[in-house]
Amino acid sequence: MEEEVVIKVDNIGMLFNLSQEKVDNLKEYVIKFLKRELLYQEFWALKNISFEVKKGERIGIVGLNGAGKSTLLKIITGVMKPTEGTFKTKGKIVALLELGAGFDPNYTGRENIFLNGALLGYSKEIIKSKFDEIVEFSEIGKFLDVPLKNYSSGMRARLGFSVAVAVKPDILILDEVLAVGDAKFKKKSKDKINELLSEDITVIIVSHSPKQVRKLCDRAIWLKEGHVMMIDDADTVVDAYIEDIKLE
Repeated sequence: MEEEVVIKVDNIGMLFNLSQEKVDNLKEYVIKFLKRELLYQEFWALKNISFEVKKGERIGIVGLNGAGKSTLLKIITGVMKPTEGTFKTKGKIVALLELGAGFDPNYTGRENIFLNGALLGYSKEIIKSKFDEIVEFSEIGKFLDVPLKNYSSGMRARLGFSVAVAVKPDILILDEVLAVGDAKFKKKSKDKINELLSEDITVIIVSHSPKQVRKLCDRAIWLKEGHVMMIDDADTVVDAYIEDIKLE
């Protein structure tokens, strides 16, 4: 029986305008346009990216800063829409990228749990059933009904992490193997991630650690300047990636 494909990326491209010109109104735009001062500098962060991920696979994405790794993750998670190409995902995705994205600083911790849960696609009933578990894991305790603007950055990250991992996903996306908060919570968050990694779920990991990719991943994708250089088993890709870095 053929393994189920849960992520299919087909000829994805992502174009950005790198022009630093800032135009505040139509009049200024017209003047700059007539004077040929309005420049357009296009930059393809990703170009012709195609691959498939099968259910239960663990895929590592390697590449230097600026290779397009984070842009690719944002497209897969639906945060960004590609300029060209298509992608399909199947199943519940949890992305531990920007913890607490979508939090409202004027809402309390309690309210933000439901808000962030909704943004992650959880129903109100699911959040209710996991509410005590989220509060206990996040350790926000007496600050539950305090506006988020009064939280430290560490408290916000802990709350965001706790909401994100409250429900077992079908696909887990990690930008590095994340650990947040103080030393005690870092251990707890690492343990939770290891628990998720031990489950039969699909995992995509962006990492700057070749050792980590070798250890955790079945296959790997090497990105360079927005292009796929290689897709193969983790050891083969990491070896080629390291050799390329040495040559440069």
